[in-house]
Amino acid sequence: MKLIIAEKPSLARNIASAIGETAKGNGFIGGKEYIVTWAFGHLFSLADIEHYNPSPDGSGRWSMENLPCFPESFDYELRKGPDKKVDSGVLRQFEIIKTLCRRDDIDTIINAGDADREGEIIVRLCIKKAFEDNGGDPFAAGCGKRLARLWLPDQTPETVRAALDELKDENEYDNLASEGYARTYIDWLYGVNLTRYATLKTGTLLRVGRVIVPIVRAIYDRDMEIRNFVPGKYYALVSAEETNGEVVELTSKHKFDGDKLNTAERACAKLNAQEAIVTSVKRKKATLDPGKLYSLSKLQNVLGKKYKMSMAESLEIVQKLYEEGYLTYPRTNSEYLATAEKDKIKKIIDGCKKLGYPMTFKDKKTIFDDSKIESHSAITPTYKIPDKNRLSEREYTVYSTVFKRFAAVFCAEDCVVDKTEITISVGGLEEFTLKGTVVLEKGWTKYDDSEKKDKILPKLAKGDKVNINFKPAEKETSPPRHYTIETLNNYLKNPFTEDKLKAKNAEENKDDADVSASDEEDYKAIFEGLELGTEATRTGIIDNARNSKYIELKKDVYYILPDGEFLIESLGQMSINMDKYKTSEIGKALKKVFRGNMTVEDSVALAENEIKGYFERSEQPIELDTDTGFFGDVVGKCPLCGGDVVRYKKRYSCRNYKENGCNFGVNCYICGRAVSVSNVQRLLAEGKTSKIKGFISKKSGKSFDAFLVLKEGKAEFEF
Repeated sequence: MKLIIAEKPSLARNIASAIGETAKGNGFIGGKEYIVTWAFGHLFSLADIEHYNPSPDGSGRWSMENLPCFPESFDYELRKGPDKKVDSGVLRQFEIIKTLCRRDDIDTIINAGDADREGEIIVRLCIKKAFEDNGGDPFAAGCGKRLARLWLPDQTPETVRAALDELKDENEYDNLASEGYARTYIDWLYGVNLTRYATLKTGTLLRVGRVIVPIVRAIYDRDMEIRNFVPGKYYALVSAEETNGEVVELTSKHKFDGDKLNTAERACAKLNAQEAIVTSVKRKKATLDPGKLYSLSKLQNVLGKKYKMSMAESLEIVQKLYEEGYLTYPRTNSEYLATAEKDKIKKIIDGCKKLGYPMTFKDKKTIFDDSKIESHSAITPTYKIPDKNRLSEREYTVYSTVFKRFAAVFCAEDCVVDKTEITISVGGLEEFTLKGTVVLEKGWTKYDDSEKKDKILPKLAKGDKVNINFKPAEKETSPPRHYTIETLNNYLKNPFTEDKLKAKNAEENKDDADVSASDEEDYKAIFEGLELGTEATRTGIIDNARNSKYIELKKDVYYILPDGEFLIESLGQMSINMDKYKTSEIGKALKKVFRGNMTVEDSVALAENEIKGYFERSEQPIELDTDTGFFGDVVGKCPLCGGDVVRYKKRYSCRNYKENGCNFGVNCYICGRAVSVSNVQRLLAEGKTSKIKGFISKKSGKSFDAFLVLKEGKAEFEF
């Protein structure tokens, strides 16, 4: 007898139905050849800090006394609810799994977690815990049963049956599991230690995570750029004169600063003194290739841009369509198909042809490329076609978006276009190139929504003289654009492309623009681990940032919120620098674990060493001290009423402000500089701090040093 443990009840039902197991038991299905049971996603979660380092007073309240926490080994516990008690349904289902695993007639246990690193360890933990009190780790020492893996690229009955015939030993997925464990341990270390530390420092719950912080930071930095942007004037040289009854627009590549109008006018006069001649007209018919099949993020980009669908909504829908067998596995980072899938794709195409779509199989490197696949191929429809009337409007939108792209990629009809390129020389001083594309035969564009608009060029022939009259056109530099679902996704897939683009634009004197990385750069970044988050986790992390009120999504545009500003600025003031560079370093280490080039322990040690640095304060001279203490610390006596002065969220304030209205206080941060506890203590005791170095003038932006002194109960600068 074989036991299959699915990640979720819906998958268990699909598997049981595919193999003809219908008998229902208590928490399982089947009993002829297979028994199918299930988890509820995560039945287990990592134990909290108090499991390893109980708080000294036993209250369980957050305290610096048990921070930082670096467990020698990480322990998992059954998932608990908000009341800190194990959910009764979780406990009952695990006991069912445990009993089934230990049954003498079960000779094979099959891991049917979702086909990713998270699904891998969800079911592994269930199996491991089932034997924990009966001889140790079944993955290390064995349990007298075969452990196997069911890997499902989709949930159609045909795929389920084929995958059961091709079961692999579970140990072939050990590296995937190792990466899953390493990622979970590292995220726990960052999240638990730094969330508590930052919260205790500020008195405000700050959710600090390895990926959430650089995501919020990207949106914060962009919004600050926009907020602080000062538009600059410049002059472009533009001609828009009629030739042969049509306006020919020409814009020079040369630009002039706003105070160089005279120079711009002289440049225009120089151009206008020349003859503008058409030196070449190139026209050719060409076939226009369709876009690539969808990865999850590229699908979310389209759905967000066109239908204003949030990443959370689109993932929920595409996951549901996958669980119902209509689409392949959604959490993929690839836009390519595996060469081993060619026969399967042919069957899907045959099914589409019966619906009237003119499709044909194409064996091309732009479609099938194993080197561009890490674990899963691009999202495609399966042979199982849904009844449109049984899908909601939004579900049909998602399904049809995937289906149309598949139909376009394998369309038997080419999209034929007429490409035209006209070159105009102005006296040999400057060349202008006009490009246009006219669709002659729609081909695949009849099915995909990415049809490009025709751009019609003026009717000009080689040797024609073009009328010109260049004039300086006053323009303003534009601020960067807010992140959209599409541009943020592109940034997260390869967060270093933007830096290269800005450097290139600065070198070439171009305005910044949102441009995604090349195909090769994208996949190199993914396989090296440079991306921020993964296709499987990114949507949930962004949704967490939205639920935490750090960012908001309006239509398909992201904006920073006040709580997000406070998060990023507070972490900066605490010198917690969780940027894309450090996050990517951990990402690269995790990929090494996946490839077997690094151990789980070594990757965890990298994270521990960085986190230790945030807790280890070097002894600094008082004039350089930046330690603002912790929320609730009493730092001295109020010079006005004698009450306690306490460190609050943004100020050191008199505790009696509620009782007698005492308004004494000193800001924690003045002119961009932290005012440390040590300096406030000296100010309260002696009336004057030591000289504090590194204030920044709000007017000039220059650095200055000063004392803070008490004058009539207020802190003022003294130079």
